[in-house]
Amino acid sequence: MDPIAKNLDPAAKLDTDCAVVPVFARKQLSSAAKALDKATGGLIKTAIENGEIEGKQGQTLMLHAPAKSGSKRILLFGAGTASKLDAASGRAISGAVIKALHASRARDAAVFIEEVSSKKLATETLCQQLAKDAATSAYRYSETVSKPKDAPTLRKLQVNTGLPARAANAALKRGTNIGEGINTARELGNLPGNICTPTYLASQARKLGRKSKNLSISVLEEEQMRKLGMGSLLSVSAGSEQPAKLIVMNYKGAASSAKPYVVVGKGITFDSGGISLKPGAKMDEMKYDMCGAASVFGAMQAVVDMKLPLNVVAIVAASENLPSGSATKPGDVVTSMSGQTIEILNTDAEGRLVLCDALTYAERFKPAAVIDIATLTGACVVALGAHASGMYANQDKLAEQLTQAGETSHDRAWRMPLWDDYQKQINTPFADMANVGGPGGGSITAACFLARFTKKYNWAHLDIAGTAWTGAPKGATGRPVGLLLQYLMDRAGK
Repeated sequence: MDPIAKNLDPAAKLDTDCAVVPVFARKQLSSAAKALDKATGGLIKTAIENGEIEGKQGQTLMLHAPAKSGSKRILLFGAGTASKLDAASGRAISGAVIKALHASRARDAAVFIEEVSSKKLATETLCQQLAKDAATSAYRYSETVSKPKDAPTLRKLQVNTGLPARAANAALKRGTNIGEGINTARELGNLPGNICTPTYLASQARKLGRKSKNLSISVLEEEQMRKLGMGSLLSVSAGSEQPAKLIVMNYKGAASSAKPYVVVGKGITFDSGGISLKPGAKMDEMKYDMCGAASVFGAMQAVVDMKLPLNVVAIVAASENLPSGSATKPGDVVTSMSGQTIEILNTDAEGRLVLCDALTYAERFKPAAVIDIATLTGACVVALGAHASGMYANQDKLAEQLTQAGETSHDRAWRMPLWDDYQKQINTPFADMANVGGPGGGSITAACFLARFTKKYNWAHLDIAGTAWTGAPKGATGRPVGLLLQYLMDRAGK
């Protein structure tokens, strides 16, 4: 379903399953609500007088309208005080409207939002939010379910904005693209490890590549990685029968001379911990250890669909981490693509081992900036919980840009310290560095490890271990697709 912006017929005459109109604080009716109230003989005012809705943000009330109104239903939504509307208001309003529409079983709806704006909430912003929420709310996991949940009945959503149709439809299209990118990340994250293998991810990249002539795909096999010296990445796949893949998606939406933005995703399609075996409880959730890669796929899909005027390269380091007779052992020393050696003290700290070689590989693209995304450490979950992703950066400007993108998209990240004081924790007498730094500051020392491979470009690391999936209800969230896309849209001037 692609929402459409139109200059609709007056609300009182519109033929639709559901007319959606705002009621403001202190029981003030919008123009559309007044027209519907008159056409229905005071139905809306009666509901208000009975205390069924007051106009507070997040409130909704469904009314069944008489036939003469044109609409089968009227959905009232609280918009609060018009002058105080902001981005948070837009999220609350949009979420409440979309939820109520799905509950109503309406097949089409017309939403009147031309009066729902302020200096802090542009109409375009609300359009984008509505379209994004409509897309994400339609997601259903069905791949391995014999009787999937019913799909939403809502098939058509028209929006009356008061804006020129071109501007409004552009905002709606952006929102749809973002929502669908989030859904792609959720779907890949939710798939079980026996389906979503490194080979499966490579096939999904090739499928995406067929959508656009501007997107080229290359997949490096283990023999090619071996020739490049990616001993760190290959140490992770050593215990698995599934071959590792380094997947490169190269989107060219700008002049060839423009430096690309590079996003790197950790793609551990199942993480048992290797020889340093994880506890059995909740090990099933380790299918989500590729959610960094999933977010990269979701973001790239949206970049292609939006036709962003940027050059963007996505690199996915995909592998399984399993124990076997050929698996890497604690105490083993491997050599990374950069030539730096690593003592592997804990095979369950494998994400940084695949990322470091992918980050070295990223140098060849001469990037404007590199952002890696990974479900890297349980320590980040302890530090920040599920509300914010941990963010580390070697350049203040890049950190500020990502912070702002997170605030705008409400897919927030919090900057953490990347001080040299922590670097000594990963020193070892037997290699250039160890892959873990002890119990203190585990998320920080993981970032310090990656920082040793990113000195030649502007770099940021997003630790999404706390934000990539939820336990109740269980499922991938699609984060931080929203943040990544907002960052890239900001660079493109969108």
